[in-house]
Amino acid sequence: MDAQKKEQYNNIGLLVLRCTIGILILFHGIANMSSNYAFVKGLLQGYQIPSLLAYGVFVGEIIAPILILIGYKVRLNSLIVAFNFLVAILLAHSSDIFALNQFGGWAIELQALYLFGAITLFFTGAGNHAITTNSKWD
Repeated sequence: MDAQKKEQYNNIGLLVLRCTIGILILFHGIANMSSNYAFVKGLLQGYQIPSLLAYGVFVGEIIAPILILIGYKVRLNSLIVAFNFLVAILLAHSSDIFALNQFGGWAIELQALYLFGAITLFFTGAGNHAITTNSKWD
């Protein structure tokens, strides 16, 4: 396979990854938003953290995924999503980090997929099929 074709396939793969991670996290964020972040607020209050910070989830699960989808500063927005899910794992799923679910899968596999998918996008960038491609955050 020639280099141009390989680059084209890589860019399509990055687009598919961006759309997959962005859309799935966006659905997750919409579900949280529809409850006015009640679960997140309760979780934060349990750790004596001001519940106002629950609205940071809006940035990590609504704004950043939309920007990842359209390809705007994907590296930066991927960091935001990765941080969001790292905090979610540590606060809401810490007891499950070393656990398996009832089917033998990792108990936090969904959260891990979001976290590592975002980290992957941070290292790869958006690819050519994006709104912005010339910044160090692309």
